Amino acid sequence: MSIFSKIKDAIFGKKDEAPAVAQAPTPATPAAAAPVAMSEVDVEAVLTKLAAASSQKLNWRTSIVDLMKLVGMESSLAERKQLAGELGYTGDTGDTATMNIWLHKQVMKKLAENGGKVPASLLG
Repeated sequence: MSIFSKIKDAIFGKKDEAPAVAQAPTPATPAAAAPVAMSEVDVEAVLTKLAAASSQKLNWRTSIVDLMKLVGMESSLAERKQLAGELGYTGDTGDTATMNIWLHKQVMKKLAENGGKVPASLLG
């Protein structure tokens, strides 16, 4: 499983359940009762709730290290370099400050692309 997938699953919840199968309408189930699309996950609300329950003061809004810690992941340089590779980082991974800023923005962008409701202030 990719590092980004672990982050996404920690925020969105795991998608282990099979999707519901739509049934043909019957008198007991009118056509109007069709399955409803899943709503967006409010990323900010989920992370704010996790931060409130955490014993550590984590700045997940700007720090990829703190974001990874908040969702229960290892935030080592090796893990962040792997994440950078997954997300297509082309800069110098030795310049960790620049890489970390880029990673945070990309993770927020990817969460939004995958059904997360992410405020513009977090998209960088």
